[in-house]
Amino acid sequence: MPAKTILTLLFLVSLCVVVVLGLRALPREVGLEMAASNDEVLVAAAALPGGTLLRAKDVAWQPTAGRVQPGQITRPANLAGNQNFGLEQQARAEVYGAALRSSVVGGEPIRRSVIVKPGDRDFLQVVLAPQARAIAIPVATGGASTGILYPGDRVDVILTQTFKNDLPLARRSVGETVVQNLRVLAVDPIDSRPNGAANGFGRTVTLEVTPDQAERVNVAAELGKLSLTLRSASAINGAGAASTSVMTSGMRPIWAGDVSPALGDVVPTKTVIAEQTIVEVIRGTKAAIVKSQ
Repeated sequence: MPAKTILTLLFLVSLCVVVVLGLRALPREVGLEMAASNDEVLVAAAALPGGTLLRAKDVAWQPTAGRVQPGQITRPANLAGNQNFGLEQQARAEVYGAALRSSVVGGEPIRRSVIVKPGDRDFLQVVLAPQARAIAIPVATGGASTGILYPGDRVDVILTQTFKNDLPLARRSVGETVVQNLRVLAVDPIDSRPNGAANGFGRTVTLEVTPDQAERVNVAAELGKLSLTLRSASAINGAGAASTSVMTSGMRPIWAGDVSPALGDVVPTKTVIAEQTIVEVIRGTKAAIVKSQ
């Protein structure tokens, strides 16, 4: 066979191989582009500094402008408006309560590599403000037990004490705010304390405190039961990640009598022992004590 013919056949075979490979790759590329256009990616709703605890208002869904990059958090575009759909909740759960390792600009995709979640080894190192400390406290009642607290919220710590002695009823119970405007860093999962109701506690909450506040909270935990009250959004918006909470020196405690004035009219019942006359009777060298009836 002439060499020219062999070269022609080799060329035709090579051309056929190229065409086949091109046809196989074409639908895949089209499919990738369609998949990318049908996905939305989770982005920062505004510029966020490093250490921010992500909340619902901090993130938003945005259509992808091309292919989805590795590490980005996505959802199908047809889930828009369906907040209760399982995939929607799963995607948002990846970032809610997590902290940013570094700053992001508005519209920048939230990548898994730039967030750290509660329970991760370096979570507190990322989220704590300079010179701040973290303290975990068991909460008996209030927001944590009803599930209304989330990382990033601002709370006050209330101490409730009950005295078991001969004090008047109006003075046997007292409540007072010991620290104000603390930032919630983490709230333990509901199922992490299965016997919480039985042992008198609700959930464990981790708070950001100063060294002095940490000592106050520790002493308060020894004195009685602690509960948390949620502050308004203005307290959250008005306090940055590095802000310190306000001490509550001078605040008047609330006694049981302040809550229920009726307790002031209740007189504790006491056992009255009638006095008896004691007479000593001496008969010769023997003495005996006789109590009169």
